[in-house]
Amino acid sequence: MTSDDALVTSAQNTWCPGCGNFAIQHAIKFVIQELETEGIPRDHMVLVSGIGCHAKIADYFQINSFYSLHGRTIPVATGIKMANPDLKVICFAGDGDLYAEGLDHLIHAAKRNIDITVICHNNRVYGLTTGQYTPTSPYGYRGKSTPAGLHEYPINIIELLLGAGATFVSRGYTRHLPHLKRIFKEAILHQGFAHVDVLQICATYFNLTTWYDERVYETNESNSTLFEFACRTANLWNYNDDSKIPIGIFFQTKKPSLPEKKIRKEVDRAHLIRTILERSI
Repeated sequence: MTSDDALVTSAQNTWCPGCGNFAIQHAIKFVIQELETEGIPRDHMVLVSGIGCHAKIADYFQINSFYSLHGRTIPVATGIKMANPDLKVICFAGDGDLYAEGLDHLIHAAKRNIDITVICHNNRVYGLTTGQYTPTSPYGYRGKSTPAGLHEYPINIIELLLGAGATFVSRGYTRHLPHLKRIFKEAILHQGFAHVDVLQICATYFNLTTWYDERVYETNESNSTLFEFACRTANLWNYNDDSKIPIGIFFQTKKPSLPEKKIRKEVDRAHLIRTILERSI
């Protein structure tokens, strides 16, 4: 193990040099350490990762974690939260992982307002499988599966989540690191479903560093409790055009989450029934 109170493991890091995953790892490490100083021990946190380059983040932290199947981070995270509502459950997923195969789970988790945090490593390409298009790839994108150019428009995930009823919707950028750290922390502390769409670059297959640097700006969050304002902000950029790209917390509100007291009661009841059955055998 390394320094940082053994939070970072000694596992060999195999991300490509320049990958945006490094910034996400650094930001979440900072947040975990800060939350520990504020009274939330790391053994009260669980990391759930999917399939893709992002998923290796589970190898690099000495913390409770679970590797899920492709697109299935949210069902696993929901089960963990239902089994122990006191835990802070944080999902890491890629845009191909979460916004394609896992999209149905994302929408229903937002609708249920399950108290988990979902962080999407959105590089807008399938990096692990060498450059196929994802739901957020721009029109015309040329990759391994679309050599003549992509002939469909990307999904606006911010708009979709607002429509699904998410109570915390945000976007960050890996080259605005202090800003990203703050969003991560607020998302984890939010009571209810929180989503962070993180724009990052794939240094090998879709390097948009200069393009993002020229367009990304931190939006004014003073109206983030207003749903109509959030909807307008969501439509300022649709993942496809050359418009300026707002980042920040677009919307946050309070709503009842999946009833944790009821969950705990049902879990205790199931445990009691199982104990009785085991003793009767």
